Amino acid sequence: METKIKAWWLGHSAFRLESPSGKVIYIDPFLKDNPTTPEQLKSADDIDYILLTHGHEDHVGDTLELAKANNCKVIAQVELIHLLKSDGLDENLAVEFNKGGTVHFDDFSVTLVNANHSSSFGGRYAGEAGGLVISFEDDICFYHLGDTNIFSDLEIYGEIYEPHVIAVPIGDHYTMGPQEAAICCDMINAKMAIPIHYGTFPPLTGDPEEFRSFTNEYSDTEVVIPQPGDQFLG
Repeated sequence: METKIKAWWLGHSAFRLESPSGKVIYIDPFLKDNPTTPEQLKSADDIDYILLTHGHEDHVGDTLELAKANNCKVIAQVELIHLLKSDGLDENLAVEFNKGGTVHFDDFSVTLVNANHSSSFGGRYAGEAGGLVISFEDDICFYHLGDTNIFSDLEIYGEIYEPHVIAVPIGDHYTMGPQEAAICCDMINAKMAIPIHYGTFPPLTGDPEEFRSFTNEYSDTEVVIPQPGDQFLG
């Protein structure tokens, strides 16, 4: 797929995106303690924005440290932002929103949509889990489903946002497994799906090749299976 944006999978649910204007966006930057993230990618000094799907430690990850080091904006659900500020996030860097809301930055926008999952941060309630629809001006729409199982809203999101690329959890145990994830691909009808949230820890047994097989059976979405650190767009 030809795009102006660039995208890398950093392992688990973490991504690095670069917008057409060169803005660097990290999603769910669980890096330092992520056993699958390559060592050279466990930190970064050029981040402009951090986007979070929900408050669990394997998604918030190194957000506070990275935000301080990069002086970058952090965008997340309102209760989670309040917890991050109480733990040291600079108020000037915090951007809160809620489900259905869209915030605009430079050459892209981010919409918080539903996900069927829980959310806490440091044992404290962190609002509801969500997914992130990232729309780049004159380019593609990237939809990170966050942690979720299958639910009927996904078909509506496919119709409204028409995402080109979706990041889909397949690991089972804490999220949906490969078969549910493949049916989600049929519901959303994106051109490309990237499997995430698998293989990081022993309980996350979902197999990306099984996910590809189910997806080929159920939909026309192409499954691309990068290795952690691989660039898959741009």
